[in-house]
Amino acid sequence: MQLIKARSIVALSILILTCTTTQIASANGDLTMVGLKAWLDAYGDAWESRDADAAAQIFAEDATYQVTPYEEPHAGHEGVRQYWAGVTENQRNVQFDYQPIAVDGDTGIAHWSAQFDIDPDGPHLELDGIFVLKFDDDGKCRQLREWWHLKPQEAGTE
Repeated sequence: MQLIKARSIVALSILILTCTTTQIASANGDLTMVGLKAWLDAYGDAWESRDADAAAQIFAEDATYQVTPYEEPHAGHEGVRQYWAGVTENQRNVQFDYQPIAVDGDTGIAHWSAQFDIDPDGPHLELDGIFVLKFDDDGKCRQLREWWHLKPQEAGTE
């Protein structure tokens, strides 16, 4: 567990270093591809380590996190932390990957995928999705909207 916490601290430190060296934004304040990648790295590290506190820290205090278009978004650090603590509680062996698609102004778009096992003795799940992310001037996400799909289970693997 200490190794997982240390990994999350390293990822968060890299994100903070990136933000303070202005790599997350260009000279005019717009998000850069490097900044988007740094944020996605920190997001992936938080998910893979199932660290709800690290996840909350990469979001702005007043952020919204909208999992589907039909649910109310989770709001603020506490909303993000509670969502992550619940949704990742039984996930094991999480693997997260991403491909940045575009940045424009304060907005980044990325394709992402994840796979993990559900414990105890649950199925192996694979997700594929898209993020639309808006960032504040400090490089923290102030709005996350995602659309994702669950890979159908093959017969006999449930």
